[in-house]
Amino acid sequence: MLCRMVRTKGSAHHIDVSYPDTTNSLLAAPSKSSLNAVVAAELASSHSKSIRSRSGGAPRFGKKAIEGGIRVDRKRHYRPGVKALREIREFQKTTELLIRRAPFGRLIREITMQLAPKSDLRYQLAALGALQEAAEAFLVQLFEKSFLCTIHARRVTLMPRDMQLVLRITDF
Repeated sequence: MLCRMVRTKGSAHHIDVSYPDTTNSLLAAPSKSSLNAVVAAELASSHSKSIRSRSGGAPRFGKKAIEGGIRVDRKRHYRPGVKALREIREFQKTTELLIRRAPFGRLIREITMQLAPKSDLRYQLAALGALQEAAEAFLVQLFEKSFLCTIHARRVTLMPRDMQLVLRITDF
């Protein structure tokens, strides 16, 4: 014998049917007209609430929304790598130094104090500028050669082992 079970979809709206309290609420059966009245009242109240919540207030979209209030600029999302490529092109166009002068000067003085702790050495501004130019040129060259090693290894990500290989090859 073949048995089939059929599922039916429940009602789309949940309607709270609460009856007035009677002394014998389990025995009292509601009439059909009172059920229809309760259902109609529930639908009307839920419909009016949804309309009421959407009406009035500031416009959400369009020209009026921008004119009436403060325009909030959203942060733009770029695809991975697009922002990095833009920065690379921007930095390749410029000739200015990328490391700030004051931190670089402090680093030079700290290294000098480690090498010669007793001496009170001072640096001219031009000397610090020349050191900074040379240091940045060295770093740029190191990164370029390291990235060539990365490409040779058929990778896209620059890794410390690429830099170590370049330093080992160049006898630094």
